[in-house]
Amino acid sequence: MTETAAAGPLSGLRVIEMGTLIAGPFCGQILGDFGADVIKIEDPRKGDPMRQWGRSLPQGLSPWWPVIGRNKKSVGLDLRQPEGQDIARTLIAKADVLIENFRPGAMEKWGLGYEVLAATNPGLVMARISGYGQTGPLSGRAGYGLIGEAMGGLRHITGEPDRPPARAGISIGDSLAAMHAVMGITMALHARHSTGKGQVIDAALYESVLGVMENLVTEYDLTGYVRERSGSILPGIAPSNAYPCAGGDMAVIGGNGDTVFARLCEAMGQPDLATDPRFVTHAARGQRQGELDEIIGAWTSGLTLEDLLAQLERHGVPAGRIYRAPDMLVDPHFIAREAIISVPHPVFGEIQMQNAFPKLSATPGKVRWPGPELGAHTDEVLQDLAGLSTNALAELRARGVI
Repeated sequence: MTETAAAGPLSGLRVIEMGTLIAGPFCGQILGDFGADVIKIEDPRKGDPMRQWGRSLPQGLSPWWPVIGRNKKSVGLDLRQPEGQDIARTLIAKADVLIENFRPGAMEKWGLGYEVLAATNPGLVMARISGYGQTGPLSGRAGYGLIGEAMGGLRHITGEPDRPPARAGISIGDSLAAMHAVMGITMALHARHSTGKGQVIDAALYESVLGVMENLVTEYDLTGYVRERSGSILPGIAPSNAYPCAGGDMAVIGGNGDTVFARLCEAMGQPDLATDPRFVTHAARGQRQGELDEIIGAWTSGLTLEDLLAQLERHGVPAGRIYRAPDMLVDPHFIAREAIISVPHPVFGEIQMQNAFPKLSATPGKVRWPGPELGAHTDEVLQDLAGLSTNALAELRARGVI
């Protein structure tokens, strides 16, 4: 049996997750982290592909699954079979939230469109995550995160100017869509308090990326400027970059504000730079960004990372190391805030993973268990919520429905 979610702020909220890969499951992960009872419906034969994605371990398991599958109950159910669809409808009728990230039209093909489900459960909140949204001329196309990142404008401005567009190093488009879906779910649940009715959240990957693109479109509309790739800098924002240290390390420094820049100049032992006409204003520093970075880099390269950070801290200049996983595991700040926690796993033993964020003072999130085995909760859920007997479960299992 799984641990209760009683302490979480979403305790009592029942979520059915039908998503696969990242966008839908990350949405479910966030809700589960904060106490929702997340029931994940998976293909009973293969399960979510995330069980195998990433750098596989000798046991044939993925290090990704314990994180994105955490705090969820796994039910193996074949949605392509009519009996599987009937069982899904029964479960959804008793749920508050449904998450899916199939290609638009798949749920309707299975008889699981919102109109059908809401007829039985009018308070249902259904989060639909897709590449292009549920409407529009592109809605029927398959759309992974990288497509959304490209269409939303992120890929074009990511990377070095003399190279093809780069990716962020993570599936940021999927994660942004998941977060927008979570926001939509919580807003729809709030609205349900007043209306008693649920609604559909249409979270498109490309729009979720577009939503964080700051003034990209407005800047072009007003000035005609098309933002391009600029590597590790933001054009016109200086100094704000990664700088070399002795020994091959690098540090990021943000000193673009006037007062902060003056403190940086003091730390460098070059206070006159703060009143130098070349750098005295924010605009001037932006115009001579490369020249200023060379001056700062010449100074930082003569200091070890530790000495540099200590010097900048004394002068109140924002700076930091560029963290990797090994750095995070031993960093006193990560440890003090329990940003990374140890979670028991039935195969791997104790494993490290990120905690639930953000931190709530009275009802914080919690990792109660890692991603479970495929179908680990099938019998428990279908007996409790669908009212199926042991004999009925055995018959369905024999026919591959569960």
